[in-house]
Amino acid sequence: MIQSPHRRPDRLGSGPLDYEIAQEKAAALGRLGRGLEQALAALASFDADHPEALRSEERRIARAALVEHAGHALWLFLVQRDACGLRDARAVMRDYRVPSEVHARAGAFPTRRSARG
Repeated sequence: MIQSPHRRPDRLGSGPLDYEIAQEKAAALGRLGRGLEQALAALASFDADHPEALRSEERRIARAALVEHAGHALWLFLVQRDACGLRDARAVMRDYRVPSEVHARAGAFPTRRSARG
């Protein structure tokens, strides 16, 4: 029996295109994981360097931006993990030591900045 060139010989996903897709998913997951680590490290570094961060409005704004950035990085990572079939977000929160305020920002729309400059 001759198979059509457009049909996969098996249904297990072992074709070259499936392999390429799996590689790209894994690479994207790695990139996004590193991005999350960097965002969380930037927030931790800010907190260590500015223990009094909530005393000045400028520092509060800078910290809020870091929390927002980390929340966005977390959201991107969680979505990619889900696309890879990894659906346990609790493991991410535990393994990456994600602060609750960052977790709360995951998936939230970014805050609007005023046009004042």
